[in-house]
Amino acid sequence: MKRAVLFDLDGVLVDSHHAQLATLAGFATSALGQRVTIADLPSWAATTPRERVLAELGHVGTIDQDSWDAATATATLTAEPFPLVTAALSALRAAGLATGIVTLRNRRRVGWLLPPDVLDLLDAVVCYEDAAPKPAPDGLLLALDKLGVAPAHAMFVGDMPSDMHAARAAGVTPIGAGWGFSSPTALTRAGASIALPQTAHLADALLSLISLE
Repeated sequence: MKRAVLFDLDGVLVDSHHAQLATLAGFATSALGQRVTIADLPSWAATTPRERVLAELGHVGTIDQDSWDAATATATLTAEPFPLVTAALSALRAAGLATGIVTLRNRRRVGWLLPPDVLDLLDAVVCYEDAAPKPAPDGLLLALDKLGVAPAHAMFVGDMPSDMHAARAAGVTPIGAGWGFSSPTALTRAGASIALPQTAHLADALLSLISLE
């Protein structure tokens, strides 16, 4: 029986909190023609759609994608995988599980965030352009279809309530990543079967949960 563990990207595999804020500040500085620092951003900027954040800062109209990409490419140089993530992915695959990510990032930006050695440990990558975004279940179901794994035999590790909702809608076991953008309490409230507090012993925790199924 083939099994899989799927992951969100930002806040789960990659510590991109600072990079997301730096992207917003960099784009706003260019678009508004004035200095905007991370300290100038609203406190909710990291977990809110960029359009709302930029509107709060005074930006009107559409977002120029070339300018956004330029800000993103620079900012993501500060992002790094969370400690022990590479080891966890290696351990899961060594145990015979398929792995993958389902992210709101587009495919081009995934390569800016994840180093090649981590990308090589992923059997499926589903991006923004591939399926309807979470909380819709489409991306998770597409990833599982690529992997040949039934939803009942899969887990999805995410750090946002929308991740938990998507997993529930897909029939996948939702696992909260309490080290990301939401607290373990918020993730449990959103439907997580369990919320893990940190990446330490991540693979052991996931393998233990699978053995209980």
